[in-house]
Amino acid sequence: MAVAEEVNPKRNYVRQFSVMLPNRVGAFSSLARLLDRRKINVIGLSVQDSRDATVARLILSDPDAAEELLMEQGIAFTLSELVVIRMLESGEGLKKCLMTLYEAETNLDYAFSLMTQHQGRSLLALHLEDLEFGASVLNQAGFTVVYENELLR
Repeated sequence: MAVAEEVNPKRNYVRQFSVMLPNRVGAFSSLARLLDRRKINVIGLSVQDSRDATVARLILSDPDAAEELLMEQGIAFTLSELVVIRMLESGEGLKKCLMTLYEAETNLDYAFSLMTQHQGRSLLALHLEDLEFGASVLNQAGFTVVYENELLR
């Protein structure tokens, strides 16, 4: 069953799927093959492993089709939104991003890079305590927020 955090459609932040998988050989590969059969590509991935289970956080090329597929297959997932920014530069850009969030006193829950680029720049996905506020302060600091419709073109 899908559990969704509050999703704000007017801002169209990037949707992330979190899927709990058994910690065994081939579990993620099976999910990737299932997605591939529907022409859904993984464009962002973070895997958190534990002894018994693995949480795969996925940004997918067709989130609407992915949601339908996972529900059809009875695969439990949660859906949340992320702020995705185009990095200014790798080392200094990351430091500036983190310092901007710190100075704004907003929590960064976790972050991971995407396997695709936007306008020739690396992308960083951020799960923030307050999406609107975090996106605003990052934008004011010179970062470009990339929304789902821009990312999936």
